[in-house]
Amino acid sequence: MNCFGSPPGEDVPPPRSRRSANNMASNSATPPSDRRFLIFFDFDETIVNESSDDVVVQAAPGQNLPAWLKDTYRPGHYNEYMHRVLAYMAEKGVTESAIRSVIEKIPASPGMLALFQFLRHRPPQDFEVVLVSDANTFFIESWLRRVGARQLFVKIFTNPATFDKDGRLVLRPFHSHSCLRCPENMCKQVILRDYVMRRTQERGRPFQRVFYVGDGANDFCPSLILGPRDTAFARRDYPMHRLITEIHEARPGEFKAVTVPWASGDDVVERLRRHAEEKL
Repeated sequence: MNCFGSPPGEDVPPPRSRRSANNMASNSATPPSDRRFLIFFDFDETIVNESSDDVVVQAAPGQNLPAWLKDTYRPGHYNEYMHRVLAYMAEKGVTESAIRSVIEKIPASPGMLALFQFLRHRPPQDFEVVLVSDANTFFIESWLRRVGARQLFVKIFTNPATFDKDGRLVLRPFHSHSCLRCPENMCKQVILRDYVMRRTQERGRPFQRVFYVGDGANDFCPSLILGPRDTAFARRDYPMHRLITEIHEARPGEFKAVTVPWASGDDVVERLRRHAEEKL
C-alpha cells in the first residue's frame, strides 16, 4: 500500500546523518504563486527512517563492501565516495532493479506518511512543498513513487544520478560552494536562500512562514537563515537538534527560528495545523 491508501504498483565512512539550480527534478517550471507557506524536507533519516546510501549496500555481494573501498572515504567527500561505491556495485553485477528494490523497502520515519497525508489534503493555497537532500535523484524518485508521494513535491534539489550504458548508476555533485560547514558537493543553505529569493521575486511577496524539516548536521546550516516567524523542525536527539541546542546555549538569540523537536511526523502536523488556522 502507498501512503495515500492505494496499492503501489574515520576509518570507515559514517552513516550519512552522523557526518558533519539546474540539478533538480520538478513537477512544473514555476509553482503556483498563491501558497501561504513554504516547507522544505530533508530525505535520509527525515522522510525515510534510514540513510539510503547505507541501505543500498544491501544490494552488494554479501551485503557488504570490501575494506579497501571503505578506506577510500575522505571526510567531507561523501558524494565522491558513493560514486566509487556505485561503480563497484555495477562491476559486481548489481542491477538497476536490485538497487531500486532495496531503496523502495526503506521504511518511512514514524508519522511521516501521515504528515504527507495532512499536506496533501490541505487547501491548495496552503503549502508549497520542496525536498532538498544530499542523496540522489534515483533513490529519492524511486522511493517517493513507490509510496505515491512524488506529486506532493514541486521541486526536488539533490545530486543527479543516472544509469549509463553499462548499467552503472553515475552520481554527480549537485553544485560547488564555499561553505566550510557542508560537504563539498552541497550546501543546503545556498539552495534555500536562492530558492526563497527567487520565489519571493516571482510571487511579488514573501511567504507568511518558512518551515524546514530535517535531522542531520547539513540540515543545521540552512536553518541558520530562517527568521523569527519560521520554524526549524529538528529530529529529536539527532545532529541538527543537538547543534541548534548548542548554539542556543552558547550564543542566545543568534538562532532566530522557532525550534520544534520532532520524534514523529505527528509532531510536525500539530504545529503546521496551528499555523494553517491562523488568520493573518
